Amino acid sequence: MKKIYRIALALLFAATGLNAQSSEKTVIINTNVGTMKARLYDDVPNHVRTFIARARQGEFNGTLFTRVIKEFMIQGGAPDSKNAPAGARCGFGDSSAEIMPELNDKYFHKRGALAAPRQNDDVNPEKKSDMSQFFIVQGKVYRNGELDTLELIANQDIRKKALDKFYRPIAVDLKMLKQSNKREYNKRVTAVNARIDSMILATPGHLIFTDEQRKAYTTDGGCHHLDGIYTIFGELTEGFDVLDIIANQPKDQYDRPKKDIRIISVIIE
Repeated sequence: MKKIYRIALALLFAATGLNAQSSEKTVIINTNVGTMKARLYDDVPNHVRTFIARARQGEFNGTLFTRVIKEFMIQGGAPDSKNAPAGARCGFGDSSAEIMPELNDKYFHKRGALAAPRQNDDVNPEKKSDMSQFFIVQGKVYRNGELDTLELIANQDIRKKALDKFYRPIAVDLKMLKQSNKREYNKRVTAVNARIDSMILATPGHLIFTDEQRKAYTTDGGCHHLDGIYTIFGELTEGFDVLDIIANQPKDQYDRPKKDIRIISVIIE
């Protein structure tokens, strides 16, 4: 009887897992240079709901990719691009389509990240997303050494304060201890470094790449400097070659492709 009960529970958990997975929607972005497919996250609800509603209403159909930057991203969907003459500047967005951000630390701007653009902080301090458009990250591949340097630069002020607080008051004692008791010296230094690291992690604005981020940024690539600034609500699963075709297009001074890259349809499955 207990065995049957355990089997029933296992089947129930399996079914629950399948239901959780099936709640994620898929979006198919058909363009005049190929098709891209992405999955939409189920834990960024308002952005996904808004994006799906606009897609199903055909808001993105017939619009252009108005801004493409190699090793950075491609941006499209703006309403003013639908009938834009060749060479005209467009892609200004729509303030009436802004929603509050849903920033999630577990998502970062790896290659293929699907996110919402927004106005700069000086006019948009709340970091509201402009859902009349979207962008997809192409990014670049980083070396581990580059990521180490970025961490050092970003954390240097915090680290200096931590050194002033935890290391410098005992620096002389540590120097003497190093000569007399190497084992105890190593123990004390390890403890000090742990306190310094804890202070860095507890200070807003610090930069520490996770293992997942390091793996993604050093293999597939991405744009780390966008992390925590824009809301990511999905990621590309197919059509990375199309992403590269669009990102590498010849463009004008405003980053609009010289040859129109048109979104034929955006379909939600």
